[in-house]
Amino acid sequence: MQLVVARIGRAHGIKGEVTVEVRTDEPELRLAPGAVLATEPAAAGPLTIETGRVHSGRLLLRFEGVRDRTAAEALRNTLLIAEIDPAELPEDPEEFYDHQLMDLDVVLADGTAIGRITEITHLPSQDLFIVERPDGGEVMIPFVEEIVTEIDLEEQRAVITPPPGLIDASEAVVASAREEGTGTKDGDA
Repeated sequence: MQLVVARIGRAHGIKGEVTVEVRTDEPELRLAPGAVLATEPAAAGPLTIETGRVHSGRLLLRFEGVRDRTAAEALRNTLLIAEIDPAELPEDPEEFYDHQLMDLDVVLADGTAIGRITEITHLPSQDLFIVERPDGGEVMIPFVEEIVTEIDLEEQRAVITPPPGLIDASEAVVASAREEGTGTKDGDA
């Protein structure tokens, strides 16, 4: 099975290094020197990692055969894809690979069905489950501990306790900076 582990960013320096946006919780395993990665687009690869280092908080990689800035810049926005065993699980029992979460049923704590996970979006601040509702609509569920309280791979379900308005917009609570009766009227200073 294939797993996207990084996206190549801009070239760094003149010797063929590139910045990478890491998309794995195990970069030391997936992005280590000697790793051979497939690419999307496929014509850019496969790429073998020659060296890796952290500079100013960013991971920099150099690939075999990429020796200058021009060659490195040509790889920009290329996805790096690792081949993994589908039975392999992350070391931490609270972590999951995307393929484990896809197609899980999403239910409330009382068992009410919400939908099915059809996509996982990775954002800088958090991950989002894109859940297809039975009526064909979609809802985005932040994959955070306060909302997604349980992932049960054996039962193939994710249990959520959403805040008001996350699933049904009509239940949203609008917070106001002013309490009723203390606001000013137009023209009052």
